[in-house]
Amino acid sequence: MTAHIITVGDELLIGQVINTNVAWLGEQLTLAGVDVTEALTISDDQPVIEAAIARSWAVADLVVVTGGLGPTHDDVTREAVAGFLGVPLVFHQDVLDHVAHLFERFKRTMPESNRSQAMAPLGCEVLHNPVGTAPGLWFAGEHRGRKSALLVVPGVPREMKRIVADHLMPRLATSDSLRTIKHLTIHTLGIGESHLQEQIRDIVATLDPGQRLAYLPDMGSVRLRISSFAKTPEAANRQVESFAARVQERLGAFVVGIDQDVLEQAVGKLLMARGLTVATAESCTGGLIGDRITNISGASEYFKGGVIAYCNSVKSTVLGVSEEVLRHEGAVSEQVAIQMALGVRRLLDADIGLSSTGIMGPGGGTPEKPVGTVWIGYADASGAEAQLIETRRERLPNKQYASMAVLDLLRKKLLV
Repeated sequence: MTAHIITVGDELLIGQVINTNVAWLGEQLTLAGVDVTEALTISDDQPVIEAAIARSWAVADLVVVTGGLGPTHDDVTREAVAGFLGVPLVFHQDVLDHVAHLFERFKRTMPESNRSQAMAPLGCEVLHNPVGTAPGLWFAGEHRGRKSALLVVPGVPREMKRIVADHLMPRLATSDSLRTIKHLTIHTLGIGESHLQEQIRDIVATLDPGQRLAYLPDMGSVRLRISSFAKTPEAANRQVESFAARVQERLGAFVVGIDQDVLEQAVGKLLMARGLTVATAESCTGGLIGDRITNISGASEYFKGGVIAYCNSVKSTVLGVSEEVLRHEGAVSEQVAIQMALGVRRLLDADIGLSSTGIMGPGGGTPEKPVGTVWIGYADASGAEAQLIETRRERLPNKQYASMAVLDLLRKKLLV
């Protein structure tokens, strides 16, 4: 079964409201075994809505429309559905009684405009909305030569989710046209999209027609999402797990984790397995490394704490960084990164010390040390070292990239 999602609303197009409905619907439909092949956001314009429904109906088994069911003049989805079906709107007294009851419950007078919410296209099943005034609409059957189904729900997320849960999911559960869809995401770090593709080209060539692979690049990382469409959950799981095992074997340390095992999760597991603790000394990242570490439940088992040494006086008085090194080498230097890592390891009695010092921008750069110059440090019982990384981004992405680089340095050390 294939599905299209159509979200209606000028507020979505101009960025006034973030379109969370698409993400939620896409996830829920996929979990139910529906293959979502398109999502479209359109304006509050009746001909536009009508045309979008007609186009999706011609190619999808299920069309889900959200938004435009309110009582105001710009809520025209009901009229668009009626126009698409070529039927009139008819009045439903039970819907109006429900709307009136909601207003009475909150001791408010129902405006006359809310009567429009009791109108529905002839032939559509009206779906009760217990948490709002706009009912959903359901039409299933043959229209213009194609058998399909149309679900229309309010754009208010809470109301949309309730109607989908109460009315759509039970229908899908009894459908015999669904397949099991299984997604698995492999998180990689330190290898670019094109090089990654070259590394696994022969593995990808063996995927069968029921599998899809997507490359999802992000800042310094690439996610590989493998999707399997199979008749049974067992077959789908077997297919994605087999692919993941082959990719992991090929890529080795480039693979950070699977699905929920993001970088900080992977680091936490490695620290726990080895019984080690870590402390952070942060300058340019401003506490972001510690924040990422503590996003993982149970981090108190291995994270001792951190020092945000943003100014040089804190680097010297708290972490013991040499004032002479600060004067001659500058705060953004190899020696400062090393001494910061050593200092925080000693100060907080941790097995491992991490550090970051750099120029995040937009100001502060020089020809010798441009914006994006970052030194990251690592110290343990065997010694200390620092690495130079260069991130030519804006300030906040620079901080994010630097924090990722520090955690990845720790990950690679723990893998040795």
